[in-house]
Amino acid sequence: MPHPDLNLLVTLDVLLTEGSVARAAKRLRLSPSAMSRALARLRETIGDPLLVRAGRSLVPTPRALELRERVGQLVEDAEAVLRPVETLDLKRLVRTFTLRNQDGFVENFGPDLIARVGEQAPGVRLRFVLKPDKDSTPLRDGSADLETGVVGKVTGPEVRAQALFRDRFVGVVRMGHPLRELTITPARYAAGRHILLSRRGLDRGPIDHALEPLGLKREIVTVVGGFSEALALARASDLIASVPERYTGNLRDGMYCFPLPVPLPEITVSLLWHPRLDADPAHRWLRGCVRDVCAGITHWIS
Repeated sequence: MPHPDLNLLVTLDVLLTEGSVARAAKRLRLSPSAMSRALARLRETIGDPLLVRAGRSLVPTPRALELRERVGQLVEDAEAVLRPVETLDLKRLVRTFTLRNQDGFVENFGPDLIARVGEQAPGVRLRFVLKPDKDSTPLRDGSADLETGVVGKVTGPEVRAQALFRDRFVGVVRMGHPLRELTITPARYAAGRHILLSRRGLDRGPIDHALEPLGLKREIVTVVGGFSEALALARASDLIASVPERYTGNLRDGMYCFPLPVPLPEITVSLLWHPRLDADPAHRWLRGCVRDVCAGITHWIS
């Protein structure tokens, strides 16, 4: 079955509204003969005369009366779809956004982000969910609107990414830890008892690789999957945690932080989203809020 000519809907709407071939032709800037041909096509397509002569005017058939309001609404809806996006009214926006992040994001950036969003768009609700891996499926299927994290090899190639900030790993111990009173050298650092953070349960990480050329090896006492777990253990023991500095700022309150004594590359924490939401005004506004909040928090240690 051939596809119908949807342009005929506009013609039908105008004809049924005007009730006159001449007036419809003028409104659509067509000649009367072109409009008559369009009416003939409509009659053939719908299988109904639609407009019939009654004296010197045309009157609609029952089928035309049935179609008049439906066609008008269809044309109005189609025009709304094709119309440029209207200016976003944040005060009237009602929407829930799901943000997928590692532990530490909500504690560090959540309060300022919630405050900013609530002030600008009181009808918007943020839903934070834990990000256990770098799989891009939640962005693809729409179960997550935004993610934060380091772009990895498994990140979907179509996913859009924008850098939020650069971060570095630092060592963290409780305030009464013996390391606090010492100059922290690679040997003293390696001699401590350590917490390894690995979401995949690995028994070695980048720090261990950096210690190898120095002939050093640290003792891994336990492996955890999140920053908050590592810091909670370090706070309550003499274990040493190594975590991203900016990403865990509020989680480290009341603890002693120090630069790692081995060189490690900085990491770039990015904002990730699916391209289907790239031009969405509300989503674009939220991305700006996240960027502003992350840019406003700076607390590098010396």
